[in-house]
Amino acid sequence: MKDDAFYNRVGGDRIESRQIDELIGLCRGMAADGAINQLEAEFLQKWLAANASISGHSVIQTLYQRVSEVLSDGRLEDDEAIDLLSTLDQLSSRDFEHGEVLKSSDLPVCDPAPDLVFEDRLYCFTGTFNFGRRAECEKAVLAKGALPGSLTKKTDVLVIGVYATESWKHSSFGNKIVKACEMRDEGVPISIVSEAHWQRYL
Repeated sequence: MKDDAFYNRVGGDRIESRQIDELIGLCRGMAADGAINQLEAEFLQKWLAANASISGHSVIQTLYQRVSEVLSDGRLEDDEAIDLLSTLDQLSSRDFEHGEVLKSSDLPVCDPAPDLVFEDRLYCFTGTFNFGRRAECEKAVLAKGALPGSLTKKTDVLVIGVYATESWKHSSFGNKIVKACEMRDEGVPISIVSEAHWQRYL
C-alpha cells in the first residue's frame, strides 16, 4: 500500500511538472507578439479546464479561474486583454515550485510592512492579482471604507499584485511602481505593500 501511494504521488508530480512546462510554453507563444486575442484566450481557457481537472497545482487552478472570469461575458475587453497579457508574460518568465504561485521577492515594498487602515484612505492597485480582477480588489476596499483610484501624491497605499516577478521594472505596470518609489523617496507618505499583506487586513 505504501509503495502504491509513493508511486501514485511521484506519478502525479511528473504529470504536474509536464503540465507546468506545457503551460509556460503556451504562455510564451501567446505573449510573443505582444497581444492576446479572443481566440487565444478561449484556447487557453479550454487547455486550463482540461488540465485543472487532473491537477491540484495552484498556478493552473488560479489561472483557470482568472481566464474564466475574463471570458464570463463572452468577450475579451481591451483592458482585460492587457491584464491577461501581463499575467502570461510573467508566468512565462520563470519556473514554478510545486504548490506555489509567483513570488514577488525583490519588489520595493515597505519593510517592515505597515499596518493598514481603510477608512477614508486612498488605495491604488497595480499588477495582476490572485484575489481577482482589479475591479474586485477595488470593491473590496470600498466595502472597508477606502477609496480606490489612480496613483497620485494623495494615494495612501499602493498594492502590488502577487503575479509580479524579479523583472517587474520591465513589466507593463513597472512605471507605476517606480513612480510610487520616487514619491516615497521624496517624503510622500505612501505605503507600498504586497497583495498578500493587503489581504491579511480584509
